[in-house]
Amino acid sequence: MQGDATALAQAIRRGRLSSVQAMQASLEACNRFSSLGAIAYLDAEKGMQAAQAIDVDPLRAALSFIGVPMLAKDLGAPFQGFPATAGSHALPRQGGEVDSDLAHRFRKSGFCVFGLTTVPEFGLSLASEPKAGAVCRNPLNPALTPGGSSGGAAAAVAAGIVAIAHATDAGGSIRVPAACCGLVGLKPSRGAMPAGPDFGNHLGGIASEFVLCRSTRDAAAAFTALSGEARGPFPPVEQAPPPERKLRIGVLLDTGSKHPTDATRLAVVEAAGRVLERDGHRIVPIEWQALDGPVAASAQVFGDIICVNLVEAAASFGLDLSLLEGVTQAAAERGRQMPATDIWASLNAMVLVSRDLWRIFDGIDCLLTPILSSAPLPTGSFPTDHSDIDLHLDRMAAFAPLASLANISGFPALTLAFGADADGMPLPVQIMAPMGQDRLLLQLAERLEREERWRHRYPVAGLLQ
Repeated sequence: MQGDATALAQAIRRGRLSSVQAMQASLEACNRFSSLGAIAYLDAEKGMQAAQAIDVDPLRAALSFIGVPMLAKDLGAPFQGFPATAGSHALPRQGGEVDSDLAHRFRKSGFCVFGLTTVPEFGLSLASEPKAGAVCRNPLNPALTPGGSSGGAAAAVAAGIVAIAHATDAGGSIRVPAACCGLVGLKPSRGAMPAGPDFGNHLGGIASEFVLCRSTRDAAAAFTALSGEARGPFPPVEQAPPPERKLRIGVLLDTGSKHPTDATRLAVVEAAGRVLERDGHRIVPIEWQALDGPVAASAQVFGDIICVNLVEAAASFGLDLSLLEGVTQAAAERGRQMPATDIWASLNAMVLVSRDLWRIFDGIDCLLTPILSSAPLPTGSFPTDHSDIDLHLDRMAAFAPLASLANISGFPALTLAFGADADGMPLPVQIMAPMGQDRLLLQLAERLEREERWRHRYPVAGLLQ
């Protein structure tokens, strides 16, 4: 059985294994896959304590993810007892004194946290190769990157160390690793996930937090457990009714001449569109010209916000900038020199990107696109030992041309694998929807998932047969 987090929780709930046994299996998998470099910080004792508490909890059966081992990200919302460094030598392991609201919801859902996953320094890369830690490798081919910045989370989930992991996405950092490793990656609508009480969004609203997982049913259940909705649980996605009306599915088969996508990855988007068309939905071809402007503006705004944020982070944490990697230093220096008028222009451009995307969605209900322009790149493809921040940003845009559009607009976007290429690497697609239509994305993703065009290579620890 390969399984997912839901299957693991069901096994624990039904007594086929205990929470402690599930945690032991994950800890053993950490050792077995140590060469992947997925784990930045491990606290086996805290993980076992959390699992033991679940096993004696009289209300345990009501927990949606009862006893499921989980890894948090070494960047983002803090988890009590797990001090983060954001992948940097400049930031000593600190923090983690209290749970963020998001961390509290993870624990209240039954998750047992036992470590932090590898990230690039301050999340500033689509690979996860911090100078402060190990190079993180793709379990499907260790010569390739698992993506970033949630690369450690993706590698751990794809290898089956855990079935699900905390992740963040400010410019594709959930969706790119999901695409590299054959996982389901949802960047939720802006504001869907809690960001308090003390952990604010330092990226002007472009970042979202959620999970990387192995199935749409896990993503749907996690969205219910973690989101800010007050309406209560909704049916698991496999039980949810199909959309009441036939949808207009926009399909984009071009990412422009500046950052073109290879034919294999365009063909899989077309194939996914045909599946939905067979279900009675109407396909609406979308030309690149309609998105060229918003995509270019999103890339510019993303770079500006990242640079300004690094200045604020350096001041807040009292960072010694000389300890930062070259690209991070260059980004912070650019942010320090950026005039207030440029910052204001970027904030205004965010609004205009959202407006332009809403206009496109006047004619469609969702948008099917590529997410990566090529197969996952070799490790070392995003070096950070230089000061050319424009080159670094352009390399990321070339690899994931449409990634930042969802972040800047605030719209939800979901990535899943819809086949494998000749080398056995995942062929991903991305679906975007208007703000607040996260459930629609999950329904459509579940429909594509039922085609069974992708299978996970490694079983989940604890579900081995």
